Amino acid sequence: MPMNSKIHFTTVDIALVSVFCAFWVVLNLTVAPISFRLIGLPIIHDLITFFTFLIVTWATGKFGTTSFVGVVGAIIVSLIGGPPPVIGFAVASVLFDILMIANRHKINMKIYNTATTAVATMVSAYFAGVLIGVLFMSRSLDWALTFWGVWHLIGGIISIAITLPVIGILERANVRKMNSA
Repeated sequence: MPMNSKIHFTTVDIALVSVFCAFWVVLNLTVAPISFRLIGLPIIHDLITFFTFLIVTWATGKFGTTSFVGVVGAIIVSLIGGPPPVIGFAVASVLFDILMIANRHKINMKIYNTATTAVATMVSAYFAGVLIGVLFMSRSLDWALTFWGVWHLIGGIISIAITLPVIGILERANVRKMNSA
């Protein structure tokens, strides 16, 4: 595949971004508020967010798709009346997209790609937690760094533990070949 073919989005990429954006919006408006009311922690928010980001990155393998899902999804959630902290996840989606450049947006079961993906997810989840804690919860930076960021980090780790095996199963089932046709 020529190097410059990764720069432009295909219609399949746009369709995948649209589907995962809608998926993220629906989960953030339904499951996330219920889970937060039940446990009072952002763990499920991160699971939902990074599951979506990881799958769309795997499916497209292109820079920008995760940012589109996060930013457009956050705008839609905000316009519908969802919680403002979702903006923290939009910023985290851009950070995640930038960090995934380290493995060329390839998510597979190779050690380097898995490790890079895990680090990008954990850093982005922690960053989202700190940002949300300080800007949207009006808490101190110390609290955000030591408490809220850590809970988001735990949610990010759980999303890795769930999503990477799902990607492995999809790879073994040759699902990826469907999007390249």
